[in-house]
Amino acid sequence: WIVADEIYALYHYSGSRAPSFLDVMEPDDKIVFANSFSKNWSMTGWRVGWLVAPPVIGQVIENLIQYSTSGVAQFMQRGAVAALDKGDGFIRENYERALTSRDILCDALIATNRVETLKPDGALYAFLKIDGVTDSRATAIDIVDKTGVGLAPGTAFGPGGELFLRACFLRNPRQIEDAADRLASYILSR
Repeated sequence: WIVADEIYALYHYSGSRAPSFLDVMEPDDKIVFANSFSKNWSMTGWRVGWLVAPPVIGQVIENLIQYSTSGVAQFMQRGAVAALDKGDGFIRENYERALTSRDILCDALIATNRVETLKPDGALYAFLKIDGVTDSRATAIDIVDKTGVGLAPGTAFGPGGELFLRACFLRNPRQIEDAADRLASYILSR
């Protein structure tokens, strides 16, 4: 079985929709699609989402949900329905904010010539490799102490992350510009 995590599908910046197994799958393929309200509608922490799966495993999924979480609280369900019914404008606004902020952050850090990163085609994060960083956790702590900018250490995302930091850019572009300036100054002072 393949579990296709399509949680960031609406945050795809190359002008077309995000690639999906839906584009290439056959009717008998064993694929379960997972999605959530956490990213698209900023309902992080609510733990509300949905699965699209072949009918053959429907009862198994229903049992897992029933016996592990007992479902989702009614007020959360109503919030999710409201997001589906009225949230298109919210998603468009956040998408534009993320796209603008991604460009501001990545352009400013790449301009230092001390950061390796790509402008991501999707999601809300940039993975940064800053020259001289060998301990991402210690560097993340130093950066927040000296600049007030919070980054996640690459080690939080598995082996091989020691040299990397992750920045979330779904913020007001003015805040991202300020944070990018402070990060660039920090990087250039090292």
